[in-house]
Amino acid sequence: MTYSDQKPKKEEKGILTDIAIYGQSGMTFSLSVLIGFGFGWYLDNKVFSGWTAPWLSFIFLGFGIAAGFKHLWDLSRKFAKDDD
Repeated sequence: MTYSDQKPKKEEKGILTDIAIYGQSGMTFSLSVLIGFGFGWYLDNKVFSGWTAPWLSFIFLGFGIAAGFKHLWDLSRKFAKDDD
């Protein structure tokens, strides 16, 4: 076996890298939910003066939850690709 036949080993990730990734995931998910709900609440109460309350809050809460799950999905696909 020659040197060119050997695959280089992947650099091992440390525990701080894992903590940073999990922290980013949690913060991104929670902030997307809060921002979605906050935007819907703002539209309900400030722009439309309560005429649409609570419908826009619920709709944008759903958008925020969907955005959070999309981020988690993209992150899991990235890690699956890195493991291959």
